[in-house]
Amino acid sequence: MSALRTIVRYGYAPFMMLALMAAAYWVVAELAVARDNPWAYLLLAPLLGLAYATAFAAERIAPFFDEWNDHEAHGDNPTNLLHLLIYEMQSINGVLLIPLIVWLFPFDIGVWPTQWPLWAQFLVAYIVSDFVFMMMHYLSHRFAPLWRLHAVHHGVGRLYGFNGVMRHPLHQVLDMVVGSLPLVLMGMPIPVAVLLGFAISVTLIVQHSNVDARLGPLQKHLSIGRVHHLHHVNWGTEGDCNFGLLLTCWDRMLGTFHEKPPREITAKDLGVDEIPNFPKSYIEQFLLPLHYKPGQGEPERYKKVSAAAATPLTPAQEARRIVDAAE
Repeated sequence: MSALRTIVRYGYAPFMMLALMAAAYWVVAELAVARDNPWAYLLLAPLLGLAYATAFAAERIAPFFDEWNDHEAHGDNPTNLLHLLIYEMQSINGVLLIPLIVWLFPFDIGVWPTQWPLWAQFLVAYIVSDFVFMMMHYLSHRFAPLWRLHAVHHGVGRLYGFNGVMRHPLHQVLDMVVGSLPLVLMGMPIPVAVLLGFAISVTLIVQHSNVDARLGPLQKHLSIGRVHHLHHVNWGTEGDCNFGLLLTCWDRMLGTFHEKPPREITAKDLGVDEIPNFPKSYIEQFLLPLHYKPGQGEPERYKKVSAAAATPLTPAQEARRIVDAAE
């Protein structure tokens, strides 16, 4: 078991980010584009299923925290599956809407490198989207209206394979519009967009999975594992760092990169400090932005019935309230 755990720790991220992406590239380049067969894109679905299966298996073999693997104790499996279905359906719709966007915004600025090989075009798209998503993520922590939507992603008190797709549908739409519109206006072709969507999904799985992945010298340059754990802590505003989707270079530019936490992160240190009783149902999570007001503590509807009185704000909650009021 020790040898298997070592293999998973060092092989998990390369398999997900390189091997699966290579397989997806072959499907798109050789089966869909070269043979002019759009139905071949459907083969990406089982590859994405393999990515989730690999993540769940790796979480059992080499987890960060065993507690995060106790799905029954968390009681959120049906909600997480619904998040997954809605997230992936919206991602597919985003790709299908590219022709509509081109029609609505018929601006040919002629900057997309269509003469480059597909793999080079994909790298351009990924790097641009990594920066744009990072900035959107940063703004979602700075402005209360966006944070109320983004809090749905942070509310769950653990990280595991499904965590990456657990987000409010409206916030996902904003992410997709902000992240893809510049690329589409630049002339990004659909095959590149399909590859990009697959890559982002796999990146989110790896970034949030409960796998003690060892990245060696890349640890400082990839927002995966413990680097991203610090972003999800419920220590007030201390988690407002490490916003990158994959690369940490953008955080370094903004001064928001923190490689190590100021203290040890435990299995119970994740979530939103203002909402300790984060709702489990999808409907309540969908409605959360309507009831949650940052800086004002937990909404009454989420407090446990046994609570005799309103819980006073913690120092971290008070700090967030002051920051939000100043903005």
